[in-house]
Amino acid sequence: MSHTFIIIDDNQDDVTKTQAIAERFRNLSYVGTAASYDEGVNLILEHQPHLVFLEIDPSDKKSNLSLSLINELYRYLTVVPKIIITTSKKELAYDALKYEVIDYLLKPLDINDFRKAILKFDRAIKSDLPHLEVKNPAATFEVLDETVTETLEAETEHDVTVKTVAVADNPFVIQKKSLIICIKSYGDYRYIDSNDILYFEADNNSTDIHLNNGEMITAFKTLKHFETVLPESQFLRIHNSYIINVDQVSRIHTGNTVCYIKNSTTKLPFSKSYKDNVDLIINRIAGGNYLEI
Repeated sequence: MSHTFIIIDDNQDDVTKTQAIAERFRNLSYVGTAASYDEGVNLILEHQPHLVFLEIDPSDKKSNLSLSLINELYRYLTVVPKIIITTSKKELAYDALKYEVIDYLLKPLDINDFRKAILKFDRAIKSDLPHLEVKNPAATFEVLDETVTETLEAETEHDVTVKTVAVADNPFVIQKKSLIICIKSYGDYRYIDSNDILYFEADNNSTDIHLNNGEMITAFKTLKHFETVLPESQFLRIHNSYIINVDQVSRIHTGNTVCYIKNSTTKLPFSKSYKDNVDLIINRIAGGNYLEI
C-alpha cells in the first residue's frame, strides 16, 4: 500500500533534502510542497495525504508555519494526516508532543533517525487500520536500489548529523483496552478503570480522584506526578488544580473559562496558561463523529 506525503517548509533546500530521503522508501509517494501556513492547509485539504513533514520554526516568519496548522486541520478533516516535525529548533519538542505528532526530527536530517520515524508512522497507520495485514513489515519500507542510496549518501555525507529529540512511541494512539490505574497503599491495591475517572484535583501534596459514581479516592501523589504519567490521549491538565478526562467533557465555555463534566452539574475552571490544552480538547471532539449546528 502506497502512502502519500506532503512537505510543508519555507526552505527549498530543506524541502529537496527531505524529499530525497523520503523517496528512498518505496511505499512513500510524494504529492507536493507548500511554503506557508495557508498553502499548507489548502494542499492538505485538497490531497488529504497520509503523512505530512512539517517545519514549525520557519526562516521566513511571514509564512506563519507553526503547530497551530495542526489545530486548523481538525476543523475540516475527520481523519487528520500523521505529522512528522522537521525543524532546527529542539525547544519546541515538548509542545509538539501535545499535538499527537509521530516524531520530531532535527535538521540536518539523519537517514537512521528518519527511518525510525517512518517505522513509527507505519505502526501508527496499522493501529488505525487493524484489518491491514503486512506479512513482512521490514519490506514495507524497503530502501531503493544501492546506486540511488550511494548517491544520496554521498550528497549528504558532510551535512547530516544525528540530532533527533526522542518522542515517545506515539502515546496518542488510543489503546483498545482501557488503562487500569493502581493506587497502592500499605498492601492495599485499589484498581481504577481510567474510563471511570472524571477528573483529578490537587490537594496540597496529594490528589483527589473523582469517579463517575460519585466516589472520591485520595492518592498521595502530586497533580504534577499524574500529569507526567497519564496518557495525554485521555487526560489533559486545564488548571493548576485540575486534570480532566477528555472523554468526560460535555461543554466548554471559553468566555467563562470553564469545562463542564458529563451527566453532572460539575464545572471546572481552566486557566490561560493551559488554554492550548483546552483547544486540543475542542479539536479532538470536533475530529470525531461530530455535527456542528
